[in-house]
Amino acid sequence: MAIIKPQLLKFIRLARNSHLSQKLMLMGIVITLFFLFLAFFAPLLEAWGWLQNPREFLANPIQEPPSAQYWFGTSRLGHDVFSRTLFGAQAALTVVILATAISMLIGVPLGMVSGYLGGKLDQVLLFIMDTIYTLPGLLLSVTLAFVVGKGIFNAAIAISIAYIPQYYRVVRNQTVSVKTEVFIEAAEALGASTWVVLSRYLFFNVIPSVPVLFTLNAADAILVLGGLGFLGLGLPAEVPEWGHDLRQALEALPTGIWWTTLFPGLAMTLMVVGLSLLGEGLNEFVNPGLRRDNRMRK
Repeated sequence: MAIIKPQLLKFIRLARNSHLSQKLMLMGIVITLFFLFLAFFAPLLEAWGWLQNPREFLANPIQEPPSAQYWFGTSRLGHDVFSRTLFGAQAALTVVILATAISMLIGVPLGMVSGYLGGKLDQVLLFIMDTIYTLPGLLLSVTLAFVVGKGIFNAAIAISIAYIPQYYRVVRNQTVSVKTEVFIEAAEALGASTWVVLSRYLFFNVIPSVPVLFTLNAADAILVLGGLGFLGLGLPAEVPEWGHDLRQALEALPTGIWWTTLFPGLAMTLMVVGLSLLGEGLNEFVNPGLRRDNRMRK
């Protein structure tokens, strides 16, 4: 009996842990969908009069604490923190999706061409991407933001530069591995052009990890965008953005005005956590070997 009981407890523990990654992924999906809902429907809620204009501040009291009228309080300029927090999700998702899409559209084709053709082109691209990859992503984004200036598209470009090498390296390594397969050699023997091989035979075999990387990069890009906004290099001042609001709230924090910092920071944290959980769950779903290793360790 003393032997059976520990074995039974171990079995119950393994059964619970086997579904832990799925539960965390589901949690990430729920959080991500929640912020997507806010981003898409915040303008509609404003049009219905349920949400205040995030740019309006003259009619509101200054630094009003959270109440029934102002759920998240007001800022030192009189902005409604609840409205700006909700609209901040729209700005964050817009910039982040643009940034990760730009880096993916550049990094994936370059990785496929580099890995398939090889030679001097591969060496040059490897050197360039490795050079970019060794530099801190936030430093690259800040430097590029100085050059291109403020704006949604400009911020997306400034953020995307740090993620291009990641897509390139993942796709290139997959391409180098897949191009030696029999079906690729058969297609080349039948006279298939480089474009046909890349688009028809290689593409769908080298991108399984791209959605995972896309999700994880999106989580990181939210923090980078917040950093740019905090430094005053992200979006224009009139656009509701969490990093910019945190910068404005920093001066009032020592005086006990906590709500202007808490709610934008909490929203940013929740979105990063949701996308990270989603990315980790997708990673285990796409890589069955990783999922088996995790279960064996447990």
